[in-house]
Amino acid sequence: MSHTTETSRARPRSQESSSEVPAFDYPPNELPARSPDARDVPVLYVFISDEDALKELPSFNPSCLKWQTFLKLAGIDFRLRPSNNHASPTGALPFLLPPSTPSDLKPQRPVPSNKLEQYGLDNAKSKLSGNLGTKIDAYESLLDHRIRNAWLYTLYLSPANTALLTQLYVAPTTSSSPVRATILYQLRHAAESEILKSTSRDFINPPDLYKGANEAFQALDAVLADGEWFFGSSAPGLFDATVFSYTHLVLLDELPWENRRMSDILNEFPRLVDHRNRIFKRCWIAST
Repeated sequence: MSHTTETSRARPRSQESSSEVPAFDYPPNELPARSPDARDVPVLYVFISDEDALKELPSFNPSCLKWQTFLKLAGIDFRLRPSNNHASPTGALPFLLPPSTPSDLKPQRPVPSNKLEQYGLDNAKSKLSGNLGTKIDAYESLLDHRIRNAWLYTLYLSPANTALLTQLYVAPTTSSSPVRATILYQLRHAAESEILKSTSRDFINPPDLYKGANEAFQALDAVLADGEWFFGSSAPGLFDATVFSYTHLVLLDELPWENRRMSDILNEFPRLVDHRNRIFKRCWIAST
């Protein structure tokens, strides 16, 4: 899918060094045209409206919101800029441009999403949770498959949310009705293909997807238990940001969801709702 990072996300860590990728050091891409020549803080390019970017609000895209939240949890000051995959020098969102000064002799290389975790750890000003090792692998799989599949169906394929999908990803790209129809078809086709690939099924069964999301939220609720952060950590970390990237958007009243099945499921787990509210207050309300 070429229009959203939902379906053009970075390869899993285990595949990032795949031999399919040519071992060639490509020259740095030119900086986006809207980038200032000098920046005293990093700039994070995400799916977001111009108005919301000026207000530094959360992105409406889970992949972008995950890293936006992680950088905020790390205490890193940065600015937001609206973008899309086609305008991205890395081919996908989000990406970050490090600070620069007029005296820099070389253009700054964009930091792609698969290197943002290390960038955040290297530049963190706030305490983050430590390395959780392999014990979180199963829970990351729940997010990457069961919750994401239900998200893709709800936003991209549920007829009730066609207006929302159009508002977020189609209308901002063009005013042409035929082009909008083509983009909408492409988005839905790509989402359908990803769900079928993930579930290894020949057809999509929405009740099964929502059952899987329910089971995933139940497992996340159990591992969060009565702690503030996941896995009993004394500080939030990347996993907290990843969970938040879905729970916040599912519960966000400002998004005109018509199919609210995921919200109904999530509201059955008050501890996950409280976790979402804690991160939102920490990252957005406390900083205003």
